[in-house]
Amino acid sequence: MYLRVEENLVVNTRDIIGIFDMDNTTVSRLGRRFLADSQKNGLIINATNDLPKSFVITNRNGKTNVCISSVSSKILAKRGLR
Repeated sequence: MYLRVEENLVVNTRDIIGIFDMDNTTVSRLGRRFLADSQKNGLIINATNDLPKSFVITNRNGKTNVCISSVSSKILAKRGLR
C-alpha cells in the first residue's frame, strides 16, 4: 500500500518508520536536534511550500529520508491504516 504524503510525494507504507507531528516534536530539544541533523545530512525531502505540520521518516534499501508535509500527522496515519 502507498501513502500520499503530499500531492507530489507518495511513499510505500512498508518503508515508513514513523509519522510525527511537527509542533509536538519541535518542542523538545531532541526533536529539534534530530531535524537539524537530518537537514545537515541531506535527509530532508521538503514536499510542501506551505506551513509544515508533520514529517514522515522512511527507510528504503538502507537509505533514510525525512519527508516534510503540510498534512497533519493524524490524517496521514488514517490514510496509512486503510
